[in-house]
Amino acid sequence: MPLVSVVMPVYNSAATLGAAVRSVLTQTHTDLELLVTDDQSSDDSMELLREFARQDERVLPRSAPERGGAGKARNLAIERARGDYVAFLDSDDMWLPEKTERQLAFAAEGSAPLTFTSYFKMDADHAGESTDFEPNGRVIRARAHVDYRAMLVKDYIGALTAMYDRAVLGTRLMPEMRKRQDYALWLSIMRDGADARGLAEPLAVYRAHQAGSLSSNKLSLVPVNWQLYREHEQLSVPRATKALAGAVWQSVRNSRI
Repeated sequence: MPLVSVVMPVYNSAATLGAAVRSVLTQTHTDLELLVTDDQSSDDSMELLREFARQDERVLPRSAPERGGAGKARNLAIERARGDYVAFLDSDDMWLPEKTERQLAFAAEGSAPLTFTSYFKMDADHAGESTDFEPNGRVIRARAHVDYRAMLVKDYIGALTAMYDRAVLGTRLMPEMRKRQDYALWLSIMRDGADARGLAEPLAVYRAHQAGSLSSNKLSLVPVNWQLYREHEQLSVPRATKALAGAVWQSVRNSRI
């Protein structure tokens, strides 16, 4: 069976960490390693991780040498990966038990080295702390196929569902950016010629946290996207402007649905 390296950044996540870790350890595909980087938490996150590690040798926690943000924490975990595949899960989200098994089978069927799935979007206050629950809430549907051109306009990949094939892509780290590092990683993979395939079945649970108004959150991404297009993707001003206009239109369109 292929070994799956699960990458999880942690920062002051004691309240939700247990459910996230258990959702990985109870996967029907058992050949995995959970690579956790604690980003200098000030709560009990690291002690919880040590306890999980004592109970299950697949849990491999380490502390970051200094606060660096989620992107650097993920990269520290990716650098330790031994798996055939690298998958991602944040410390406040969860996987359904058959997520890894179903996604590996789906990846084996197709030719795309980057895959993702649909997922449930639930209010953080109602998602619960246990993996023993009946998923409900809005389903964010995975697009069947995504290429570089489509991804420039919209990030179609939920990071909590993404998995890439190291045999094809090698070890791919997230770019050193304060925000949207996952989006930049998907773009860099696709820019190099790989497409992504989406599995329609929802196999993960995303906890939606209320942090400011929806409109203000969307507006805050405009300069981030512009920097991503110009500095990371090195698009020309006309092409970056076109991509940004498409991204803004998609954001407005989706808010009306």
